[in-house]
Amino acid sequence: MAQYVEVEQAIGMPGLRVVLSPGVPGPWSESAKGILHVKKIPYTKVRQNVGGENAPLRKWTAQETAPAFVYNDERPRSLWIDQLYLVERIAPEPALIPANINERITMFGLSNELCGENGLGWSRRLMLLHETLSNPNAPEAAKSGATYLGNKYGYDPTQAQAAPRRAGAIVRALADQLAMQGQRGSRFLVSDRLSALDIYWACFAALLQPLPDELCRMSPGFRRMYSCTDAAVMGSLTPQLLAHRDFIYHEYLELPVDL
Repeated sequence: MAQYVEVEQAIGMPGLRVVLSPGVPGPWSESAKGILHVKKIPYTKVRQNVGGENAPLRKWTAQETAPAFVYNDERPRSLWIDQLYLVERIAPEPALIPANINERITMFGLSNELCGENGLGWSRRLMLLHETLSNPNAPEAAKSGATYLGNKYGYDPTQAQAAPRRAGAIVRALADQLAMQGQRGSRFLVSDRLSALDIYWACFAALLQPLPDELCRMSPGFRRMYSCTDAAVMGSLTPQLLAHRDFIYHEYLELPVDL
């Protein structure tokens, strides 16, 4: 069981402090944890209260979400790309950003399609919110939570209706990239070694088909919510992509996942 400290305690601590949501298998947080695991960077887990006011966190980091990185007295970092550059500086090896510029462009482009605004994670979140907010029979508690998140992340029904097509296109692009790499004799999504993109895919795949419960124990509600049934999305998910997810987890990441 992961050990967390409260924000008030973390503020005065040295080193790397990472704000996470206990018990929530969020792909941005799991990706951050996976990268830190590969880099063997020690860090302190700081509690974010899901759905809470999080006033101390807002005062400390100027935002309320997880993950957020704070390293020594440096500015807080709440964006995936800033967090990646930070850990590359803290622990240059093993490098997770390719040295070759063309491979680096490919890695950051596809990583943004997973992690960035309007990416796979963003699109799946819109789909989940839309499922609740467009359902007149949804429980009031579920509507209240979805409304809160929708206001926070800019829910728009038109964008939500387009989200499955966008998510499907992203998954197809990753499948094509993996197939092309396989033809070149590489087991990785970019180059011939592990990159951050492999870790991002392994973790964001949970929004389509989560790891089995013995490897990632999550509440039945989260498992049901994360398991995608949309044909436009799942029609793009290949067995090879899921096998790559499993390869990365078993060879490089921590199992079972500790939430």
